[in-house]
Amino acid sequence: MRLRALLDTDALGLRLLGGEDELDRTVRGVMTTDLRDPSRYLSGGELVLTGLAWRRDAADSEPFVRLLVQAGVVALAAGEAELGAVPDDLAAACARHRLPLFAVHESVAFATITEHVVRQVSGERAGDLAAVVDRHRRMMTSGPAGGGPDVVLDLLGSDLDLRAWVLSPVGRLIAGSKVSGPALPADACAGLAAEHLAATRTGRRGPHRVLLGGTTYSLFPIRSWGHLPAVAGGGRSPQGARDVRETVLSDWLLAVEADAGDWPEERLDLLQGVTQLVAVERDRRDAARTVRRRLAQEVLELVQTGAAPAEIAARLRVAAPVLLPGLGAAPHWQVVVARVEWDGGEVEGGPVAQSLLEEILVDPLAAGPEPSDRIAVAHTGDEAIALVPLPAVTAEHDGSESGVHADALLEAVRAPLAAGLDADGRVTLGVSAAVHSAEGLRGALEEARHARRVAAARPGRVCAAGHQELASHVLLLPFVPDDVRRAFTARLLDPLRDYDRRHRAELIPTLEAFLDCDGSWTRCATRLHLHVNTLRYRVGRIEQLTGRDLSRLEDKLDFFLALRMS
Repeated sequence: MRLRALLDTDALGLRLLGGEDELDRTVRGVMTTDLRDPSRYLSGGELVLTGLAWRRDAADSEPFVRLLVQAGVVALAAGEAELGAVPDDLAAACARHRLPLFAVHESVAFATITEHVVRQVSGERAGDLAAVVDRHRRMMTSGPAGGGPDVVLDLLGSDLDLRAWVLSPVGRLIAGSKVSGPALPADACAGLAAEHLAATRTGRRGPHRVLLGGTTYSLFPIRSWGHLPAVAGGGRSPQGARDVRETVLSDWLLAVEADAGDWPEERLDLLQGVTQLVAVERDRRDAARTVRRRLAQEVLELVQTGAAPAEIAARLRVAAPVLLPGLGAAPHWQVVVARVEWDGGEVEGGPVAQSLLEEILVDPLAAGPEPSDRIAVAHTGDEAIALVPLPAVTAEHDGSESGVHADALLEAVRAPLAAGLDADGRVTLGVSAAVHSAEGLRGALEEARHARRVAAARPGRVCAAGHQELASHVLLLPFVPDDVRRAFTARLLDPLRDYDRRHRAELIPTLEAFLDCDGSWTRCATRLHLHVNTLRYRVGRIEQLTGRDLSRLEDKLDFFLALRMS
Protein backbone atom coordinates (compact mmCIF):
# COMPACT_ATOMS: atom_id res chain seq x y z
CA MET A 1 0.00 0.00 0.00
CA ARG A 2 1.06 3.61 -0.58
CA LEU A 3 1.61 6.08 2.22
CA ARG A 4 -0.93 8.49 0.78
CA ALA A 5 -3.63 5.81 1.23
CA LEU A 6 -3.27 6.21 5.00
CA LEU A 7 -4.46 9.80 4.79
CA ASP A 8 -7.64 8.72 2.99
CA THR A 9 -8.84 6.73 6.04
CA ASP A 10 -10.36 9.15 8.55
CA ALA A 11 -10.63 6.49 11.27
CA LEU A 12 -6.83 6.35 11.53
CA GLY A 13 -6.63 9.93 12.78
CA LEU A 14 -3.42 10.69 10.85
CA ARG A 15 -2.31 14.24 10.01
CA LEU A 16 0.63 14.83 7.67
CA LEU A 17 3.30 17.11 9.18
CA GLY A 18 5.94 16.75 6.48
CA GLY A 19 7.10 14.72 3.50
CA GLU A 20 4.28 15.37 1.04
CA ASP A 21 6.60 14.61 -1.89
CA GLU A 22 7.34 11.10 -0.51
CA LEU A 23 3.76 9.82 -0.17
CA ASP A 24 4.12 7.35 -3.05
CA ARG A 25 6.43 5.18 -0.95
CA THR A 26 5.27 1.59 -0.44
CA VAL A 27 4.47 0.37 3.09
CA ARG A 28 5.48 -3.26 3.66
CA GLY A 29 4.77 -3.52 7.39
CA VAL A 30 4.23 -1.68 10.66
CA MET A 31 6.09 -1.57 13.99
CA THR A 32 5.30 0.12 17.30
CA THR A 33 8.30 1.09 19.41
CA ASP A 34 9.58 3.50 22.05
CA LEU A 35 13.15 2.21 21.92
CA ARG A 36 15.83 4.82 21.34
CA ASP A 37 17.42 2.47 18.81
CA PRO A 38 14.89 0.03 17.27
CA SER A 39 17.01 -0.68 14.18
CA ARG A 40 17.79 -4.27 15.15
CA TYR A 41 14.07 -5.09 14.83
CA LEU A 42 13.56 -3.35 11.47
CA SER A 43 13.91 -5.00 8.07
CA GLY A 44 12.93 -2.05 5.84
CA GLY A 45 9.67 -0.75 4.44
CA GLU A 46 7.95 -0.25 7.81
CA LEU A 47 5.68 2.50 9.04
CA VAL A 48 7.00 3.13 12.57
CA LEU A 49 4.53 4.15 15.31
CA THR A 50 5.94 5.76 18.45
CA GLY A 51 4.56 7.28 21.63
CA LEU A 52 7.73 9.43 22.00
CA ALA A 53 8.73 7.91 25.36
CA TRP A 54 12.29 7.65 23.98
CA ARG A 55 12.58 11.47 23.70
CA ARG A 56 14.16 13.15 26.72
CA ASP A 57 15.10 16.43 25.05
CA ALA A 58 15.38 18.00 21.61
CA ALA A 59 18.82 16.45 20.97
CA ASP A 60 17.31 12.94 20.88
CA SER A 61 15.28 13.49 17.69
CA GLU A 62 18.13 13.67 15.17
CA PRO A 63 19.82 10.32 16.07
CA PHE A 64 16.43 8.56 16.32
CA VAL A 65 15.35 9.69 12.85
CA ARG A 66 18.78 8.93 11.37
CA LEU A 67 18.61 5.34 12.63
CA LEU A 68 15.13 4.88 11.14
CA VAL A 69 16.25 6.15 7.74
CA GLN A 70 19.33 3.92 7.77
CA ALA A 71 17.07 0.92 8.50
CA GLY A 72 14.87 1.69 5.49
CA VAL A 73 11.77 2.95 7.32
CA VAL A 74 9.30 4.63 4.92
CA ALA A 75 7.52 6.91 7.42
CA LEU A 76 7.15 7.83 11.09
CA ALA A 77 3.85 8.35 12.95
CA ALA A 78 4.11 10.02 16.36
CA GLY A 79 1.34 9.91 18.96
CA GLU A 80 0.14 13.14 20.55
CA ALA A 81 -0.98 11.56 23.83
CA GLU A 82 2.42 11.77 25.58
CA LEU A 83 3.50 15.38 24.84
CA GLY A 84 0.28 16.92 23.54
CA ALA A 85 1.84 17.73 20.17
CA VAL A 86 4.64 16.43 18.00
CA PRO A 87 7.82 18.41 18.89
CA ASP A 88 9.23 20.80 16.30
CA ASP A 89 12.70 19.25 16.64
CA LEU A 90 11.32 15.90 15.50
CA ALA A 91 9.60 17.50 12.51
CA ALA A 92 12.83 19.28 11.59
CA ALA A 93 14.87 16.06 11.81
CA CYS A 94 12.37 14.24 9.58
CA ALA A 95 12.49 17.08 7.05
CA ARG A 96 16.30 16.95 6.92
CA HIS A 97 16.24 13.21 6.24
CA ARG A 98 13.18 13.36 3.93
CA LEU A 99 11.26 10.99 6.20
CA PRO A 100 7.47 11.54 6.02
CA LEU A 101 6.03 12.40 9.44
CA PHE A 102 2.45 11.87 10.62
CA ALA A 103 0.77 12.94 13.86
CA VAL A 104 -1.60 10.43 15.49
CA HIS A 105 -4.52 11.90 17.39
CA GLU A 106 -4.61 10.88 21.06
CA SER A 107 -8.01 9.23 20.59
CA VAL A 108 -6.62 6.69 18.10
CA ALA A 109 -4.96 3.51 19.39
CA PHE A 110 -1.82 2.29 17.67
CA ALA A 111 -3.48 -1.13 17.45
CA THR A 112 -6.10 0.37 15.11
CA ILE A 113 -3.42 1.62 12.72
CA THR A 114 -1.51 -1.66 12.96
CA GLU A 115 -4.63 -3.63 12.13
CA HIS A 116 -5.40 -1.44 9.13
CA VAL A 117 -1.88 -1.58 7.68
CA VAL A 118 -1.52 -5.34 8.16
CA ARG A 119 -4.91 -5.94 6.58
CA GLN A 120 -4.15 -3.76 3.57
CA VAL A 121 -0.62 -5.06 3.01
CA SER A 122 -1.70 -8.67 3.36
CA GLY A 123 -4.66 -8.18 1.05
CA GLU A 124 -2.47 -6.68 -1.64
CA ARG A 125 0.20 -9.35 -1.49
CA ALA A 126 -1.74 -12.58 -1.09
CA GLY A 127 -5.45 -13.07 -1.47
CA ASP A 128 -5.24 -16.55 0.05
CA LEU A 129 -4.69 -15.05 3.53
CA ALA A 130 -6.92 -11.99 3.20
CA ALA A 131 -9.55 -13.69 5.36
CA VAL A 132 -7.15 -13.77 8.29
CA VAL A 133 -6.60 -10.06 8.45
CA ASP A 134 -10.19 -9.28 7.46
CA ARG A 135 -11.40 -11.15 10.54
CA HIS A 136 -8.81 -9.62 12.83
CA ARG A 137 -11.26 -7.15 14.35
CA ARG A 138 -13.59 -9.94 15.49
CA MET A 139 -10.69 -11.80 17.04
CA MET A 140 -9.39 -8.79 18.93
CA THR A 141 -12.57 -6.98 19.94
CA SER A 142 -15.20 -9.61 20.68
CA GLY A 143 -13.56 -10.86 23.89
CA PRO A 144 -13.45 -14.52 24.89
CA ALA A 145 -16.19 -15.46 22.44
CA GLY A 146 -13.96 -14.41 19.55
CA GLY A 147 -11.47 -17.19 20.22
CA GLY A 148 -8.37 -15.01 20.49
CA PRO A 149 -5.37 -16.04 18.36
CA ASP A 150 -6.98 -19.43 17.69
CA VAL A 151 -9.10 -17.72 15.01
CA VAL A 152 -6.05 -16.70 12.98
CA LEU A 153 -4.41 -20.11 13.41
CA ASP A 154 -7.60 -21.87 12.26
CA LEU A 155 -7.59 -19.73 9.13
CA LEU A 156 -3.94 -20.52 8.50
CA GLY A 157 -4.91 -24.18 8.59
CA SER A 158 -8.03 -23.91 6.42
CA ASP A 159 -6.78 -21.36 3.88
CA LEU A 160 -3.07 -22.20 3.59
CA ASP A 161 -2.95 -25.74 5.00
CA LEU A 162 -0.44 -24.61 7.65
CA ARG A 163 -0.40 -26.12 11.13
CA ALA A 164 0.62 -23.42 13.60
CA TRP A 165 0.74 -22.86 17.36
CA VAL A 166 1.42 -19.96 19.70
CA LEU A 167 3.72 -20.90 22.58
CA SER A 168 4.93 -19.14 25.70
CA PRO A 169 8.71 -18.80 26.27
CA VAL A 170 8.62 -21.87 28.55
CA GLY A 171 6.64 -23.98 26.07
CA ARG A 172 3.08 -23.51 27.36
CA LEU A 173 0.56 -23.98 24.53
CA ILE A 174 -1.34 -20.70 24.34
CA ALA A 175 -3.23 -21.24 21.09
CA GLY A 176 -3.39 -23.76 18.28
CA SER A 177 -5.35 -24.54 15.15
CA LYS A 178 -8.31 -26.85 15.70
CA VAL A 179 -8.88 -27.59 12.02
CA SER A 180 -5.53 -29.08 11.02
CA GLY A 181 -4.99 -32.10 13.21
CA PRO A 182 -4.16 -33.05 16.81
CA ALA A 183 -2.67 -30.68 19.36
CA LEU A 184 1.07 -30.31 19.67
CA PRO A 185 2.37 -32.66 22.44
CA ALA A 186 3.79 -31.08 25.58
CA ASP A 187 7.30 -32.42 24.98
CA ALA A 188 7.28 -30.95 21.46
CA CYS A 189 6.15 -27.58 22.86
CA ALA A 190 9.00 -27.61 25.36
CA GLY A 191 11.50 -28.64 22.69
CA LEU A 192 10.44 -25.89 20.28
CA ALA A 193 10.55 -23.28 23.06
CA ALA A 194 14.07 -24.40 23.99
CA GLU A 195 15.24 -24.17 20.36
CA HIS A 196 13.67 -20.72 20.02
CA LEU A 197 15.30 -19.39 23.20
CA ALA A 198 18.68 -20.82 22.24
CA ALA A 199 18.48 -19.18 18.79
CA THR A 200 17.40 -15.87 20.31
CA ARG A 201 20.34 -15.87 22.74
CA THR A 202 22.76 -16.24 19.81
CA GLY A 203 21.28 -13.12 18.21
CA ARG A 204 19.93 -14.88 15.11
CA ARG A 205 16.96 -13.21 13.45
CA GLY A 206 13.78 -15.21 12.99
CA PRO A 207 12.27 -17.24 11.59
CA HIS A 208 14.38 -20.05 13.05
CA ARG A 209 14.35 -23.41 11.25
CA VAL A 210 14.16 -26.40 13.62
CA LEU A 211 14.08 -30.14 12.98
CA LEU A 212 12.31 -31.89 15.88
CA GLY A 213 11.21 -35.53 15.89
CA GLY A 214 11.66 -35.79 12.13
CA THR A 215 9.42 -32.74 11.50
CA THR A 216 10.60 -29.33 10.30
CA TYR A 217 9.25 -26.24 12.05
CA SER A 218 9.78 -22.53 11.51
CA LEU A 219 9.73 -20.37 14.63
CA PHE A 220 8.68 -16.71 14.40
CA PRO A 221 9.27 -14.39 17.40
CA ILE A 222 6.22 -12.53 18.70
CA ARG A 223 7.59 -9.34 20.21
CA SER A 224 5.03 -7.46 22.26
CA TRP A 225 6.24 -3.91 22.81
CA GLY A 226 3.63 -3.33 25.49
CA HIS A 227 5.38 -6.08 27.47
CA LEU A 228 8.71 -4.31 27.93
CA PRO A 229 10.05 -4.18 31.50
CA ALA A 230 8.36 -1.58 33.66
CA VAL A 231 10.21 1.38 35.11
CA ALA A 232 9.52 3.63 38.06
CA GLY A 233 6.39 5.65 37.57
CA GLY A 234 4.54 2.96 35.66
CA GLY A 235 6.03 3.57 32.21
CA ARG A 236 8.06 1.38 29.91
CA SER A 237 11.79 1.50 29.56
CA PRO A 238 12.85 2.92 26.17
CA GLN A 239 15.99 0.81 26.51
CA GLY A 240 13.97 -2.23 27.62
CA ALA A 241 14.76 -4.58 24.74
CA ARG A 242 18.31 -3.48 23.93
CA ASP A 243 19.73 -6.30 26.00
CA VAL A 244 18.09 -9.49 24.76
CA ARG A 245 18.22 -10.96 28.28
CA GLU A 246 15.51 -8.53 29.42
CA THR A 247 12.89 -10.04 27.10
CA VAL A 248 14.16 -13.46 26.06
CA LEU A 249 12.18 -15.16 28.85
CA SER A 250 9.04 -13.11 28.16
CA ASP A 251 8.30 -13.15 24.42
CA TRP A 252 5.84 -15.55 22.83
CA LEU A 253 6.61 -17.43 19.61
CA LEU A 254 4.67 -18.69 16.59
CA ALA A 255 5.61 -22.24 15.56
CA VAL A 256 4.64 -23.29 12.03
CA GLU A 257 4.99 -26.85 10.74
CA ALA A 258 6.81 -25.91 7.54
CA ASP A 259 10.22 -24.91 6.23
CA ALA A 260 10.00 -21.12 5.82
CA GLY A 261 13.39 -21.16 4.11
CA ASP A 262 11.60 -22.19 0.90
CA TRP A 263 8.94 -19.48 1.09
CA PRO A 264 8.76 -16.41 -1.16
CA GLU A 265 9.11 -13.03 0.49
CA GLU A 266 5.37 -12.40 0.26
CA ARG A 267 4.54 -15.47 2.34
CA LEU A 268 7.12 -14.51 4.97
CA ASP A 269 5.61 -11.02 5.17
CA LEU A 270 2.18 -12.55 5.77
CA LEU A 271 3.41 -14.66 8.68
CA GLN A 272 5.19 -11.65 10.14
CA GLY A 273 1.84 -9.87 9.94
CA VAL A 274 0.20 -12.72 11.83
CA THR A 275 2.79 -12.35 14.62
CA GLN A 276 1.85 -8.68 14.88
CA LEU A 277 -1.82 -9.58 15.24
CA VAL A 278 -0.99 -12.10 17.97
CA ALA A 279 1.17 -9.46 19.68
CA VAL A 280 -1.94 -7.29 20.03
CA GLU A 281 -3.65 -10.17 21.80
CA ARG A 282 -0.59 -10.59 24.03
CA ASP A 283 -0.82 -6.95 25.07
CA ARG A 284 -4.55 -7.35 25.82
CA ARG A 285 -3.94 -10.36 28.06
CA ASP A 286 -1.02 -8.69 29.76
CA ALA A 287 -3.16 -5.63 30.50
CA ALA A 288 -5.77 -7.93 32.05
CA ARG A 289 -3.16 -9.04 34.58
CA THR A 290 -2.76 -5.50 35.89
CA VAL A 291 -5.46 -5.88 38.56
CA ARG A 292 -3.98 -9.14 39.86
CA ARG A 293 -0.48 -7.66 39.93
CA ARG A 294 -1.72 -4.66 41.87
CA LEU A 295 -3.50 -6.88 44.40
CA ALA A 296 -0.32 -8.88 44.93
CA GLN A 297 1.74 -5.70 45.31
CA GLU A 298 -0.65 -4.25 47.89
CA VAL A 299 -0.72 -7.43 49.98
CA LEU A 300 3.07 -7.75 49.75
CA GLU A 301 3.63 -4.17 50.92
CA LEU A 302 1.30 -4.69 53.88
CA VAL A 303 3.07 -7.91 54.86
CA GLN A 304 6.56 -6.46 54.55
CA THR A 305 5.75 -3.28 56.48
CA GLY A 306 4.28 -5.22 59.40
CA ALA A 307 0.68 -4.11 58.92
CA ALA A 308 -1.99 -5.40 61.27
CA PRO A 309 -3.37 -8.84 60.36
CA ALA A 310 -6.87 -7.36 60.11
CA GLU A 311 -5.71 -4.94 57.40
CA ILE A 312 -3.99 -7.73 55.46
CA ALA A 313 -7.08 -9.94 55.83
CA ALA A 314 -9.22 -7.16 54.35
CA ARG A 315 -7.00 -7.05 51.26
CA LEU A 316 -7.15 -10.84 50.97
CA ARG A 317 -10.94 -10.70 51.01
CA VAL A 318 -10.73 -8.33 48.04
CA ALA A 319 -8.24 -10.57 46.24
CA ALA A 320 -10.06 -13.88 46.72
CA PRO A 321 -13.09 -13.17 44.46
CA VAL A 322 -10.77 -11.85 41.72
CA LEU A 323 -8.45 -14.83 41.79
CA LEU A 324 -11.01 -17.53 42.60
CA PRO A 325 -14.41 -16.35 41.34
CA GLY A 326 -17.32 -18.19 42.89
CA LEU A 327 -15.35 -19.52 45.86
CA GLY A 328 -17.55 -19.60 48.96
CA ALA A 329 -14.94 -19.66 51.74
CA ALA A 330 -11.65 -17.83 52.14
CA PRO A 331 -8.90 -19.93 50.51
CA HIS A 332 -5.57 -21.06 51.78
CA TRP A 333 -2.54 -19.28 50.32
CA GLN A 334 0.97 -20.15 49.26
CA VAL A 335 3.85 -17.81 48.51
CA VAL A 336 6.34 -18.49 45.73
CA VAL A 337 9.50 -16.40 45.39
CA ALA A 338 11.62 -16.39 42.22
CA ARG A 339 14.79 -14.63 41.24
CA VAL A 340 16.43 -14.29 37.80
CA GLU A 341 20.10 -13.35 37.96
CA TRP A 342 22.54 -12.68 35.14
CA ASP A 343 26.32 -12.63 35.37
CA GLY A 344 27.56 -9.09 35.88
CA GLY A 345 24.31 -7.95 37.48
CA GLU A 346 23.64 -5.15 34.94
CA VAL A 347 20.27 -6.55 33.83
CA GLU A 348 17.28 -6.00 36.13
CA GLY A 349 15.76 -9.36 36.94
CA GLY A 350 12.51 -8.43 38.73
CA PRO A 351 10.23 -7.81 35.70
CA VAL A 352 11.62 -10.89 33.93
CA ALA A 353 11.05 -13.02 37.04
CA GLN A 354 7.50 -11.65 37.35
CA SER A 355 6.60 -12.58 33.79
CA LEU A 356 8.29 -15.96 34.18
CA LEU A 357 6.40 -16.80 37.39
CA GLU A 358 3.11 -15.92 35.71
CA GLU A 359 3.88 -18.47 33.01
CA ILE A 360 5.28 -21.19 35.28
CA LEU A 361 2.34 -21.07 37.70
CA VAL A 362 -0.39 -21.31 35.07
CA ASP A 363 -2.77 -24.17 35.81
CA PRO A 364 -3.59 -25.77 32.44
CA LEU A 365 -6.74 -27.34 33.92
CA ALA A 366 -8.17 -24.05 35.21
CA ALA A 367 -11.51 -23.02 33.72
CA GLY A 368 -11.93 -19.85 31.71
CA PRO A 369 -10.46 -18.34 28.55
CA GLU A 370 -7.13 -17.56 30.19
CA PRO A 371 -5.89 -19.97 32.86
CA SER A 372 -3.45 -17.41 34.28
CA ASP A 373 -6.39 -15.45 35.72
CA ARG A 374 -5.76 -17.09 39.11
CA ILE A 375 -2.20 -15.87 39.59
CA ALA A 376 -1.12 -12.66 41.31
CA VAL A 377 2.57 -11.81 41.00
CA ALA A 378 4.39 -8.71 42.20
CA HIS A 379 8.04 -7.82 41.89
CA THR A 380 10.44 -5.82 44.01
CA GLY A 381 14.02 -5.29 42.92
CA ASP A 382 15.32 -8.50 41.38
CA GLU A 383 12.73 -10.64 43.15
CA ALA A 384 9.26 -11.74 42.04
CA ILE A 385 6.68 -12.87 44.60
CA ALA A 386 3.54 -14.83 43.74
CA LEU A 387 0.45 -15.08 45.90
CA VAL A 388 -1.16 -18.41 44.99
CA PRO A 389 -4.71 -19.09 46.25
CA LEU A 390 -5.76 -22.66 47.04
CA PRO A 391 -9.43 -23.61 47.47
CA ALA A 392 -8.45 -26.25 50.06
CA VAL A 393 -5.45 -28.18 51.38
CA THR A 394 -5.31 -31.75 52.54
CA ALA A 395 -2.55 -31.36 55.12
CA GLU A 396 0.04 -28.90 56.35
CA HIS A 397 3.82 -29.08 56.75
CA ASP A 398 4.07 -32.79 56.07
CA GLY A 399 4.90 -32.61 52.38
CA SER A 400 1.57 -34.06 51.26
CA GLU A 401 -0.61 -30.98 50.87
CA SER A 402 -2.19 -29.97 47.60
CA GLY A 403 -1.08 -26.86 45.76
CA VAL A 404 2.33 -25.84 44.45
CA HIS A 405 5.20 -28.30 44.91
CA ALA A 406 8.76 -27.12 44.38
CA ASP A 407 10.07 -30.44 43.09
CA ALA A 408 7.51 -30.51 40.24
CA LEU A 409 7.17 -26.80 39.50
CA LEU A 410 10.16 -26.47 37.18
CA GLU A 411 10.20 -29.99 35.79
CA ALA A 412 8.35 -29.24 32.55
CA VAL A 413 10.10 -25.92 31.88
CA ARG A 414 13.66 -26.77 32.89
CA ALA A 415 14.92 -27.41 29.33
CA PRO A 416 13.51 -24.21 27.76
CA LEU A 417 14.71 -22.10 30.69
CA ALA A 418 18.22 -23.56 30.54
CA ALA A 419 18.38 -22.68 26.83
CA GLY A 420 17.22 -19.10 27.47
CA LEU A 421 19.61 -18.63 30.39
CA ASP A 422 22.49 -19.98 28.31
CA ALA A 423 25.76 -19.77 30.25
CA ASP A 424 25.23 -16.49 32.09
CA GLY A 425 21.87 -16.69 33.87
CA ARG A 426 20.18 -18.49 36.76
CA VAL A 427 16.60 -18.99 37.93
CA THR A 428 16.08 -19.92 41.58
CA LEU A 429 12.71 -20.45 43.18
CA GLY A 430 11.34 -21.12 46.67
CA VAL A 431 7.89 -22.31 47.76
CA SER A 432 6.22 -21.87 51.14
CA ALA A 433 3.77 -24.16 52.89
CA ALA A 434 0.07 -23.33 52.68
CA VAL A 435 -1.32 -20.89 55.28
CA HIS A 436 -4.94 -20.19 56.04
CA SER A 437 -4.86 -16.68 57.55
CA ALA A 438 -3.37 -13.23 57.20
CA GLU A 439 -1.21 -13.88 60.28
CA GLY A 440 0.57 -16.66 58.41
CA LEU A 441 1.54 -14.67 55.31
CA ARG A 442 4.57 -13.04 56.88
CA GLY A 443 5.96 -16.40 57.86
CA ALA A 444 5.08 -17.83 54.43
CA LEU A 445 6.97 -15.03 52.69
CA GLU A 446 10.07 -15.54 54.85
CA GLU A 447 9.76 -19.28 54.33
CA ALA A 448 9.63 -18.96 50.54
CA ARG A 449 12.59 -16.58 50.55
CA HIS A 450 14.67 -18.94 52.64
CA ALA A 451 13.71 -21.83 50.42
CA ARG A 452 14.91 -19.85 47.43
CA ARG A 453 18.27 -19.34 49.18
CA VAL A 454 18.50 -23.09 49.64
CA ALA A 455 17.89 -23.49 45.89
CA ALA A 456 20.52 -20.84 45.12
CA ALA A 457 23.16 -22.85 46.99
CA ARG A 458 22.70 -25.77 44.59
CA PRO A 459 24.51 -26.23 41.27
CA GLY A 460 22.64 -25.74 38.03
CA ARG A 461 20.95 -22.99 36.05
CA VAL A 462 17.37 -23.79 37.18
CA CYS A 463 16.82 -24.76 40.83
CA ALA A 464 13.86 -24.85 43.23
CA ALA A 465 13.35 -25.74 46.89
CA GLY A 466 10.28 -26.16 49.09
CA HIS A 467 9.47 -25.48 52.71
CA GLN A 468 10.07 -29.13 53.63
CA GLU A 469 13.79 -28.59 53.11
CA LEU A 470 14.14 -25.78 55.65
CA ALA A 471 15.48 -26.02 59.18
CA SER A 472 13.26 -25.22 62.16
CA HIS A 473 14.80 -21.79 62.78
CA VAL A 474 13.40 -20.63 59.41
CA LEU A 475 9.88 -21.50 60.47
CA LEU A 476 10.29 -19.68 63.78
CA LEU A 477 12.22 -16.60 62.64
CA PRO A 478 9.22 -14.40 61.76
CA PHE A 479 7.74 -14.92 65.23
CA VAL A 480 10.78 -14.00 67.37
CA PRO A 481 9.71 -11.27 69.88
CA ASP A 482 10.77 -7.76 68.98
CA ASP A 483 12.89 -7.23 72.12
CA VAL A 484 14.86 -10.41 71.39
CA ARG A 485 15.37 -9.29 67.81
CA ARG A 486 16.66 -5.88 68.88
CA ALA A 487 19.08 -7.27 71.46
CA PHE A 488 20.48 -9.91 69.12
CA THR A 489 20.97 -7.57 66.15
CA ALA A 490 22.41 -4.77 68.29
CA ARG A 491 25.18 -6.99 69.70
CA LEU A 492 26.18 -8.19 66.26
CA LEU A 493 25.50 -5.29 63.90
CA ASP A 494 25.85 -2.08 65.94
CA PRO A 495 29.69 -2.11 65.77
CA LEU A 496 29.44 -2.28 61.98
CA ARG A 497 26.79 0.44 61.77
CA ASP A 498 28.86 2.76 63.97
CA TYR A 499 31.93 2.17 61.84
CA ASP A 500 29.94 2.83 58.64
CA ARG A 501 28.64 6.13 60.05
CA ARG A 502 32.14 7.31 60.96
CA HIS A 503 34.04 6.08 57.91
CA ARG A 504 31.36 5.54 55.20
CA ALA A 505 32.85 2.10 54.76
CA GLU A 506 29.66 0.24 53.68
CA LEU A 507 30.42 -2.77 55.82
CA ILE A 508 26.75 -3.68 56.28
CA PRO A 509 26.01 -3.74 52.50
CA THR A 510 29.22 -5.71 52.01
CA LEU A 511 28.17 -8.27 54.62
CA GLU A 512 24.72 -8.64 53.04
CA ALA A 513 26.20 -9.16 49.57
CA PHE A 514 28.82 -11.61 50.86
CA LEU A 515 26.18 -13.80 52.49
CA ASP A 516 23.82 -13.46 49.54
CA CYS A 517 26.62 -14.75 47.27
CA ASP A 518 27.09 -17.76 49.55
CA GLY A 519 30.59 -16.61 50.56
CA SER A 520 31.88 -16.51 46.97
CA TRP A 521 34.63 -13.90 46.79
CA THR A 522 34.46 -13.58 43.00
CA ARG A 523 30.67 -13.28 42.72
CA CYS A 524 30.48 -10.84 45.61
CA ALA A 525 33.27 -8.64 44.25
CA THR A 526 31.55 -8.58 40.86
CA ARG A 527 28.21 -7.64 42.38
CA LEU A 528 29.75 -4.81 44.42
CA HIS A 529 32.07 -3.71 41.60
CA LEU A 530 35.09 -4.13 43.87
CA HIS A 531 38.51 -5.69 43.51
CA VAL A 532 38.68 -8.99 45.40
CA ASN A 533 41.46 -7.59 47.64
CA THR A 534 39.21 -4.67 48.63
CA LEU A 535 36.45 -7.13 49.47
CA ARG A 536 38.84 -9.21 51.58
CA TYR A 537 39.88 -6.08 53.47
CA ARG A 538 36.25 -5.20 54.26
CA VAL A 539 35.40 -8.72 55.40
CA GLY A 540 38.53 -8.68 57.58
CA ARG A 541 37.37 -5.42 59.15
CA ILE A 542 33.92 -6.96 59.83
CA GLU A 543 35.55 -9.91 61.59
CA GLN A 544 37.84 -7.61 63.59
CA LEU A 545 35.00 -5.38 64.80
CA THR A 546 32.68 -8.26 65.77
CA GLY A 547 35.11 -10.95 66.84
CA ARG A 548 33.46 -13.36 64.44
CA ASP A 549 34.89 -15.53 61.64
CA LEU A 550 32.98 -15.49 58.34
CA SER A 551 34.58 -18.76 57.29
CA ARG A 552 32.66 -20.53 60.09
CA LEU A 553 29.12 -21.71 59.39
CA GLU A 554 27.92 -20.76 62.88
CA ASP A 555 29.07 -17.16 62.52
CA LYS A 556 27.64 -16.88 59.02
CA LEU A 557 24.30 -18.08 60.36
CA ASP A 558 24.36 -15.55 63.20
CA PHE A 559 25.07 -12.71 60.79
CA PHE A 560 22.37 -13.99 58.43
CA LEU A 561 19.78 -14.10 61.22
CA ALA A 562 20.78 -10.67 62.51
CA LEU A 563 20.40 -9.10 59.08
CA ARG A 564 17.05 -10.81 58.50
CA MET A 565 15.68 -9.65 61.86
CA SER A 566 17.04 -6.09 61.71
